Amino acid sequence: IAEDPRNAEVLFSYLNGKDLNSRPDCSASRWVIDFGMREYLEAETYGLPFSRVTEKVKPQRESVKIDYRRKYWWRFAAWAPAMRKAIADLDDVLVVAQTSSTLMPVIVPTGQVYDQKLVVFASNSGAMLATLSSVLHTLWCSRYGSSMRTDFVYTPSDVFETFPRPEPTPELEAIGRTLDAERREIMLRRDFGLTRLYNLVNDPGLKAGADPDVDRMRAIHVELDAAVAAAYGWEDLDLTHGFHTYRKMTRWTVAPVTRVEILDRLLEENHRRAAAAAS
Repeated sequence: IAEDPRNAEVLFSYLNGKDLNSRPDCSASRWVIDFGMREYLEAETYGLPFSRVTEKVKPQRESVKIDYRRKYWWRFAAWAPAMRKAIADLDDVLVVAQTSSTLMPVIVPTGQVYDQKLVVFASNSGAMLATLSSVLHTLWCSRYGSSMRTDFVYTPSDVFETFPRPEPTPELEAIGRTLDAERREIMLRRDFGLTRLYNLVNDPGLKAGADPDVDRMRAIHVELDAAVAAAYGWEDLDLTHGFHTYRKMTRWTVAPVTRVEILDRLLEENHRRAAAAAS
C-alpha cells in the first residue's frame, strides 16, 4: 500500500476463528489478497499483489482437477457471492467460530474477508446477538450440531436453519447491546479474548464476589436468557443458573431438568412451524 495506494483495493483483513476467539478486539492478525471477480488483465495491474499470487498460488492451482480453479487461478476458489451480497449493505455482522468451546457470536466489521471456518450471519441486530448467545440456542447447538473433542462444531444447516428463533423484542435488542458493549469493554481492558473470558465465566472455582467482571458477565447472561425465554412466552421456565456438567464440560448454565424442558419446547416449536409452513 505504501508503494502503491491503489493496492488497498485488493488487500483485506483476513479474520479466522483463532483471532476471533483469542484477540481482545476480535480483530484479524493477517491480511489477504482478494481480486474478487476481476479478469486477468485488470488483476495484473495491481503489481505487487499480483506478483505475490503468481508466485504463491499459481503453481498450486496448475495441478488441481477443477477447471475453474486452474483457469482463474488468481481468484479465490470459492468467493461466496451469496454471503457477500447478503451483507453488502451492513457495516458490521454477527460471526461465530465454527469450532470453539465458547460458541459465542460477536459483532465484527464488514469489509474484511472471513475464513471458511467462520459462520457469518447477515445481521447486526442486538436481538439476534442475544438470541444466538442464549442458553436456549447453545443447548440446541449441543443437541443437533456436532463436536470435535470437547469443542462445539456449529453446522448452520443442522443448527441455525432448524432453530426456531423468537420474534425480536425491545428487551432482546437492549440486552444484546448490553452484552456487546460491556463484554467488549472487559476484554479490551483486561486484554482477554473470548475464550479466556468465558473460561472464567464457566470456572466453578471462581466464586461469586471473586471477580466483579465475571460476576457481571454471569448476570448479563442470566438476564439475557430470561429475555429470550420471555420472547417465546416461556416465563415459567426455571432459569436458575449454576455450574453443571454436560458432555464432560462444566459450564455456568441451567440445571439438567431445565435443559431437557428447553429442548422439548424448542423441538415442539420447530415441528409446529414446519407444519404451519407445509399447510
